[in-house]
Amino acid sequence: MTKTADAIRYSIVVPVLDEQENIPPLYVKLTEVMDALGEPYEIVFVDDGSRDQSFRVLSDIFESDRRVNVIRFRRNFGQTPALKAGFDFARGEIIITLDADLQNDPEDIPLLLAKLAEGYDIVSGWRKDRKEPWLTRRIPSIIANGIMARLSGVPLHDFGCTLRVYRREIVQDLPLYGDLHRFIPALASWSGARMTELVVRHHPRHRGSSKYGLGRISRVVLDFFSVKFLLDYSTKPLQFFGLFGLLGTVIGGALGFYLLYLKVILGESVFIKHGPMLLLSMALIVSGIQFISIGLLGEMLARTYFESQGKSVYTVREVKSRRQEALSRDPHDTGPHRS
Repeated sequence: MTKTADAIRYSIVVPVLDEQENIPPLYVKLTEVMDALGEPYEIVFVDDGSRDQSFRVLSDIFESDRRVNVIRFRRNFGQTPALKAGFDFARGEIIITLDADLQNDPEDIPLLLAKLAEGYDIVSGWRKDRKEPWLTRRIPSIIANGIMARLSGVPLHDFGCTLRVYRREIVQDLPLYGDLHRFIPALASWSGARMTELVVRHHPRHRGSSKYGLGRISRVVLDFFSVKFLLDYSTKPLQFFGLFGLLGTVIGGALGFYLLYLKVILGESVFIKHGPMLLLSMALIVSGIQFISIGLLGEMLARTYFESQGKSVYTVREVKSRRQEALSRDPHDTGPHRS
């Protein structure tokens, strides 16, 4: 990126939902920390349909500081769409995210940035000493984070911490919906992003109320299965559905041959003596064929998707070549085919 007077080094994206009391002290802390870095920056507040006076407070700050931007949703869409809107709007080379409730500490941002400078693409905060109730928040979080780390292959302790720093090219094209913001490291791992985590401070909430409860657990679990499928089988759905199809077909076929043996060789009345087994055999064979068919349809859809939209099934971190076309490429071009 060419350095110009308007170049932005850092973009701070802050989703906001009913945080009118926390916004002013957060803004003061953020500007103190970012001013000390001595690099151009912007702050992008995303008002996710607040019903209090958050937007009025943000508007007052916007009028007094040209570095502040405010995006206001028509209604509450959720934290993931809010972060996605911030990513789409941000112009900085490095994107910083944190919550607006002052439980994340802006003073940890320089530590995360220093870690990012070691060559990582994502540095995620780890709220090792969370100031939240054990029974309703910490224990479920520890269990969920352990499961997600093991199944996704991303060795993080805290997938739910919003305090993170990203290189812009890593997040600008990520498909984000539902509650997938917590799985950004897992999604980014598909493209080979290098990531690590750093222990950060976590403060108790003093103003306002938490927007999260136990009711979100089911949504998070379902979104995780979606991410797991996208990471492992989005380009090879037949391997996922075909496995169940083969198992069903093989087991159903084996039962069918056994029943055929009883009928032909031993002369037993299969339908009368082994009716449930016969129905099970038929159901397994039919369901197995259906699973294989779904896998084949998925393969066709995946092929159509990648070929029609010019999507690449891989990403490249760096190209070293003396071929003319490689030398003539913009080294800062981080499109979907190269990075």
